[in-house]
Amino acid sequence: MSGQENCVRMTRLASKRAAESQVEQPIAKKRTVLGEISTNCGKSVVAGKNKKGRVNPGKLTCGVKKGKKGVKKIGIEAKSGSGFGVDGDLGDPQMCAAYSCDIYQYLRNMEAESKRRPLSNYITRVQKDVTVNMRAILVDWLVEVAVEYKLLSDTLYLTISYIDRYLSMNVLNRQKLQLLGVSSMLIASKYEEINPPHVEDFVYITDNTYTKEEVVKMEADVLKSLKFEMGNPTVKTFLRRYNSVAQETQEAPSLKLQFLGYYLAELSLLDYECIKFLPSLVAASVIFLARFTIDSKVHPWSSALQLYSGYKPSDLKDSVLIIQDLQLGKRASSLTAVREKYSHHEFKKVSELTSPEIPVSFFADIKEC
Repeated sequence: MSGQENCVRMTRLASKRAAESQVEQPIAKKRTVLGEISTNCGKSVVAGKNKKGRVNPGKLTCGVKKGKKGVKKIGIEAKSGSGFGVDGDLGDPQMCAAYSCDIYQYLRNMEAESKRRPLSNYITRVQKDVTVNMRAILVDWLVEVAVEYKLLSDTLYLTISYIDRYLSMNVLNRQKLQLLGVSSMLIASKYEEINPPHVEDFVYITDNTYTKEEVVKMEADVLKSLKFEMGNPTVKTFLRRYNSVAQETQEAPSLKLQFLGYYLAELSLLDYECIKFLPSLVAASVIFLARFTIDSKVHPWSSALQLYSGYKPSDLKDSVLIIQDLQLGKRASSLTAVREKYSHHEFKKVSELTSPEIPVSFFADIKEC
């Protein structure tokens, strides 16, 4: 073997060994102990240390800035090009275009069922130790958990639904509020995810504040309280269709409008007052505000949106104004998880968009086609 060939061989061996020696390090997940949840959103919520004596990197404080993290992209339900319309691609059997009207009518009837609706005033009527601010802090933290474990947004919406419905029927001590949160997310993950996180993952994310047995027991309590009625239609359920209706005249879907709708919808989860609105109404309000934000000179509602959603502009006024206050930071300004999530390029930085005051005339009813 010549000296040149030997040199090449040695170089290849050295490169191979170097590659084999590089072991990918696992990503350290944040662990958080909510503990005594403060009713004052300006104070620290938690203080604690992990097993190695270090201060928890994920300790939750209202208004604290977390490090930027990668965000999983949301799939676009509507298809670009020909065939893009109200119910998606008519040639795609998975879109169920022939049955979509019946399906959404069924979902509208389902969302109004009392067994699937939380009490709009359960904080004052049922709870003695849990406050509105505590609920908001928990939801904000669960948004971070969903990002951490790359969960679907549908999982997040179901989680909040389970929490509100459970708290509408059961008095809960604030010490167990985080336990309710992770147990509800465990159930929602099993319902929606292909590969849901394990019980141990949810124990870990709370820095072992609760045991595996406690999480499983709370999971059983939630299931029994909700009588195993876990398949609720959520804001995201209706947002998919309304997005398509809002863009029916376009050749390709607008990513900015879709991501802005997702952002505003997740902001609505933070506000206790939004519980009183049906998910379909919140979804319609989100589309109204998203279109107004992108182009404030054009009326954000249309006869097509009114026809397919069943809501007139006047029906949306209260909900739209609450969500706009959330968008402008007039509500829940110290809760930053949703805002940071949608501040990335993957989501077109839609959390940086703002909207002017909405003209009163935009809430006047329009004539149907």
